[in-house]
Amino acid sequence: MTAVLIAWLVFSLLTGIHARSLTAHKDSLLETRDEKVSEYVNAVYFTNCYSVDSYADVQKPLDDDSRTGSGSTAYGCVEQIYGLKKKHRQMKVLLSIGGWTLSTNFPAAASTAATRKRFASSAVDIMKDWGFDGIDVDWEYPTGNGQASDMLLLLKAVREELDAYADKSASGHHFELSIAAPAGPEHYSVLRLADIGNVVDHINLMGYDYAGGFSNATGHAANLYANDGIPGSTPFSTDAAIRAYLAAGVPASKIVLGMPLYGRSFQNTDGLGGAFDGVGQGRWGEGVWDYKDLPRSASVKMYYDTKAQGCYSYDTSTRELISFDTPEVVIQKVAYIKKSGLGGSMFWEASGDRSGACSLIGTSKDALQLIDKSQNWLDYPASRYRNIASGLTIFHT
Repeated sequence: MTAVLIAWLVFSLLTGIHARSLTAHKDSLLETRDEKVSEYVNAVYFTNCYSVDSYADVQKPLDDDSRTGSGSTAYGCVEQIYGLKKKHRQMKVLLSIGGWTLSTNFPAAASTAATRKRFASSAVDIMKDWGFDGIDVDWEYPTGNGQASDMLLLLKAVREELDAYADKSASGHHFELSIAAPAGPEHYSVLRLADIGNVVDHINLMGYDYAGGFSNATGHAANLYANDGIPGSTPFSTDAAIRAYLAAGVPASKIVLGMPLYGRSFQNTDGLGGAFDGVGQGRWGEGVWDYKDLPRSASVKMYYDTKAQGCYSYDTSTRELISFDTPEVVIQKVAYIKKSGLGGSMFWEASGDRSGACSLIGTSKDALQLIDKSQNWLDYPASRYRNIASGLTIFHT
């Protein structure tokens, strides 16, 4: 079995790319291109059906960009990503649309044949203009049978639009379609999972955010299995979600197991499964820390829950517990992927990773071993941006 290894390439535009500076944004991804990007099969660039930050996407020159171009030249993240695609031909970049905040737009977009067509057409237009390899739909989450059916019809419309573009402009090349999928039964039980599995290439299961400030007790945020021996510590589990998807008729080879590159903290607690009071500041938001920042101190003690296959740190002096994945956890999850015949691994999101032997993306890549090496697509002559249309052979003149 060949597997995909998916990492979200850049920051969610829903939280704001300027939450960290463009320099830091670039440093965390683009300047580690040979070490980390060569390990990706798919990378997902997060935006809405229109760019919510066109300055960062296509207007802001980064340090090594020319500044002499006109408005028809793509700068910023889009140009840098296209350059990475040229250098690392196994890396396919998908345009992810929606997310937790902007998913409120989906019900209207999916409600009629006309709005679905408009959504699909505009999404493929951006994909073509930016030189990407497919579309990822991140609808969090459809409610009720009506929205579930509309979601399926929306995915079919996007698939048809991708195929029509491929037939007309890309020699029949297969552009990919995926979804970000929930691990909570209250959400996935609504979806028409078997039908979705027949339409998309990948179902990226978001196997994280199982516990946090919204929980009643401290718990594992991304555990593989349940641990009934510590009540309240595993309200959800990745295994339970995957078994439900398989039972619904989703092919195992299309399920991609998602893992976090961040941890969730709990303060004023005596341990796993216990009460807590607050989650602290975090790096990204309250109680959310990048994996590369963890553990927060060398003096904290690390714990590995072998039953749940989850890891956490606990600081006795501050009474802070942080749940996060480690290389040991990732190795166990990849073993599960291979044993279950799943399609691969996925990470949210790449800038939170470490480099070297402690990289979770690298650990997954090494453990998966057989990675899909099919090539991306580089020929977008109809792109509105001259440098993308020319394959970066024209540089800002």
